[in-house]
Amino acid sequence: MNSAVTVKTVPWGWYTDPAVLRLERDRIFRPSWQYVGHVDEVAEPGSFRATRAGQVPVVLVRDEDGMLRAFLNVCRHRGSLVCEGSGRRTTLQCPYHAWTYGLDGSLVAAPRSAREGGIESDQLGLVPLRLEQWGPFLFVNADPKAPTLSDALEDIPERIAAAGIDIGSLRFLHRSESELAANWKICAENFLECYHCPVAHPGFSAVVDVSPDAYLLEAGRRRMSQVGPPRTEPRGAFDPAGEVERGQFHLLFPNTVVNVMPGRPNLSIGPILPVTPERTYRFLDYFVAPDAGKAWVADMVAFDDEVGAEDRVLVERVQLGVASGLLGEGRLLPESEQLVAHFQSLVVDALA
Repeated sequence: MNSAVTVKTVPWGWYTDPAVLRLERDRIFRPSWQYVGHVDEVAEPGSFRATRAGQVPVVLVRDEDGMLRAFLNVCRHRGSLVCEGSGRRTTLQCPYHAWTYGLDGSLVAAPRSAREGGIESDQLGLVPLRLEQWGPFLFVNADPKAPTLSDALEDIPERIAAAGIDIGSLRFLHRSESELAANWKICAENFLECYHCPVAHPGFSAVVDVSPDAYLLEAGRRRMSQVGPPRTEPRGAFDPAGEVERGQFHLLFPNTVVNVMPGRPNLSIGPILPVTPERTYRFLDYFVAPDAGKAWVADMVAFDDEVGAEDRVLVERVQLGVASGLLGEGRLLPESEQLVAHFQSLVVDALA
């Protein structure tokens, strides 16, 4: 007789309720480290790039002395975004009323303020945000009291290094962006189990051994990891042979995905970001070994794109189902979906 404890999901209303998303943005995303880009995007003095940390607009800046900084990308005058896109500037100027900031964030010009007064220039610089790095990967946190990035990453860097990957030597390949008609938690939960892989990802399952005895799941405090070896005789266009012997797939709570495919040294990293209760934006930055052959890289990217296209169908179907309103919750298998259960427990703890 199976005596396993029944594991219920969070209420399905949490996947559609705007009030829940407001709480998540306040209590989950704002105090968490968010991947916002990589150092090559702001490599030269004077370069900037607008990005987001969750819902917080951010501008990354490399000042004239080469120091990398992050600021809240919001003008202190009337709240406009100061920057869009990327480029090189000696100052940052708001396009609304031309308030101008130095690359150190200080307010250097506010038209008519000398004539009219009432502006405390020394107190109205751009708001600095915490910026920390893991190798070339940039993370921002809007909470000045949050633990360090190193603490948040737990042992992910060591696991990546132990696989033979020197993240500092990888070259940036490209950024893949997508928007999905599903709640952000559904996207994260789909990532956190391979119970669905045999039926929903036949191409992936032909290359990676997804059987429950081979495909390993492990939860840390806020780190959820999956490790899968290649099949003894993999089938398909993607060749998993190489220095990296096993695939690694990590989620840093709440929303940072770190993937390593078996084969040549590689890594993809990016956030899962809520747009509305029923829409999610994602991007993944792909990095590969400098000497990885073009054919292998193309096959790896096509392999990953195929999985992503299949996942889009899955998560959008789940969103339609949970939004029906006639069922209150679901069930989880205690072993195969243990990382989903751990993720949901972290969500519940944060909202409580």
